[in-house]
Amino acid sequence: MDFIVQFKNIIKRYGEFEAVRGLSLEIPRGGIFALLGPNGAGKTTLIKLLMGMLQPTSGELTVGGLSAFADSVAVKELVGYLPDEPVFYDFMRGRDIIRFVGEMHGLDPATIEARSAALAERLSLADAMEEFAENYSRGMKKKLGLICALLHEPALVVLDEPTNGLDPHGTMVLHELMREIAKSDRTVLFSTHLLDQAERLCSRVAVISHGQLAAEGTLAELQNRFGASESLESLFFRLTESAKENTTDDGAANLQGVQS
Repeated sequence: MDFIVQFKNIIKRYGEFEAVRGLSLEIPRGGIFALLGPNGAGKTTLIKLLMGMLQPTSGELTVGGLSAFADSVAVKELVGYLPDEPVFYDFMRGRDIIRFVGEMHGLDPATIEARSAALAERLSLADAMEEFAENYSRGMKKKLGLICALLHEPALVVLDEPTNGLDPHGTMVLHELMREIAKSDRTVLFSTHLLDQAERLCSRVAVISHGQLAAEGTLAELQNRFGASESLESLFFRLTESAKENTTDDGAANLQGVQS
């Protein structure tokens, strides 16, 4: 199997606190892959490590065969990233922000205009392109960030809680775009608390708990391992509760029983 992302025995410490604990995970090229886990499980830390915003304490993390931290500039050409709370310069208009991002990726003005116009129209943001970013609502900023993330047609699209702040129409279009990306042999990696969405959209999921991998696979594979009739939601609660029960007194989680 060809992998676009590989986490190899990743450890990330903040002082004495270990946010990620020897995690290994491989994400196949193509399809939609979800990172699931309770608050504080380590999902956003993993995404920030992948984006080169954090350096692992130890371990190796590669994107398309490149080091996520040492080769972070080259990695950003392969990746489109939408954070949970996109931040823009308030004094710039939506169109100017998109143009700036496109130029940073080496796109010509005609390509930037064509791609952004099509996305803005689908996301019902076309009428706001001349507005300053400070006048954008949270949902509008999320849509603008999504356009910026998709503009250079990256091999990997990373979405951190992408539906937060989106209205139903925006959520529907986002899901359509995710499926279209997957059909083009590119990869979507997203974190979410919405298990029903993950169940409908994803080809594979990884459940993270206490900074470790509790389980990974397709829904069918997880059902075969943990309960053929269980939904993703019931599997999620079972896995995260098992991880919690296996946490030792010194705070280090032992998930061997969960993963077996």
